[in-house]
Amino acid sequence: MSRWHWSVTDEDIIDLTFRKFGVKITEDQIVKAAGREYRISWKKAIETARFIKYMTIKQAEWYLEQVVKLKMPIPIRTFIKKQAHHRTPWSGWPVAKWPVKVAKAFLEVLHNLENNAVYKGLNVDRVVIVHAATHKGRKIWNYMPRAFGRSTPWVQDTVHIELVGVELPPDNVPKRIKLVPFK
Repeated sequence: MSRWHWSVTDEDIIDLTFRKFGVKITEDQIVKAAGREYRISWKKAIETARFIKYMTIKQAEWYLEQVVKLKMPIPIRTFIKKQAHHRTPWSGWPVAKWPVKVAKAFLEVLHNLENNAVYKGLNVDRVVIVHAATHKGRKIWNYMPRAFGRSTPWVQDTVHIELVGVELPPDNVPKRIKLVPFK
């Protein structure tokens, strides 16, 4: 057994899917993917995970590719102190960022989720991300040498990403996202 444990069980996912979509599913309709120890920003990873939750795999991949191309931003909802306001394609959240490195990490995990769904025999167009979480990983300690024999500690944080998708019936799949890319 590995050292890593998922933050949700299959029973939790089944219960969450029933509460959110009103659909009873089995364990065969659940697909999981995870990425370990990415050297990315934990705060931006939280906001990205919060944003792609309840999107289909294709919608999330398209949106994150737009973020990598700097066409669409990710809304920042929690960590907004002393942040610049940007023009956004939605109303109500004026703070946005373009976390390219985080989006690339999430795209990698999304491709793994898509491959796992294909391997399980699920219809990829109907797989919806019902659980997206990020956790702090281990810290990588380093020291920056300074003048006169001193040194300054330099710490690199790592982030674990976990995504869980569920194949839903065609009636319950979320519709297309209605955000317009910038010109």
